[in-house]
Amino acid sequence: MRGTLFLMRTENSSLDATDRAIINAMQGDFPLDDQPYLAVANRLGLSETEILTRLQGMLDRRVLTRFGPMFQVERMGGAFVLAAMTVPESHYEEVVAQVNAFAEVAHNYRREHAMNMWFVLATETPSGIADVIQRIEAATALPVFAFPKEREYFVEMKLHA
Repeated sequence: MRGTLFLMRTENSSLDATDRAIINAMQGDFPLDDQPYLAVANRLGLSETEILTRLQGMLDRRVLTRFGPMFQVERMGGAFVLAAMTVPESHYEEVVAQVNAFAEVAHNYRREHAMNMWFVLATETPSGIADVIQRIEAATALPVFAFPKEREYFVEMKLHA
């Protein structure tokens, strides 16, 4: 596990000094421990309950939009692929719901482009990608275009809260 990912909204005025300390302490340095939240709490002089309560509060307020580990699925035998679809505007929300219903869909983004829906597929095996693409196409009656990774770059980005 590389670390922890936080995606923050720009309006973070609802963050106090403790929230900021939690965010800063947990980016890329999440402990591999039986009780990782307790380890972070001890490092910050807080209780484990306060860490968990504050993280959930930031997620609930959408200050944080995601908190979780970043795994390199290929090293575990799985696969990732970027995929795109051209979705008619009149059916966009319906197709979003259909695509997001697949557990293999990791992220889904709307783009101002002919291919207006982009999403990441993550599967346990490389052959799983073709299977899930086929199932999405069957569910939506729309073609899915897959863009496999050609190269990977590691950019460690930590945002100071």
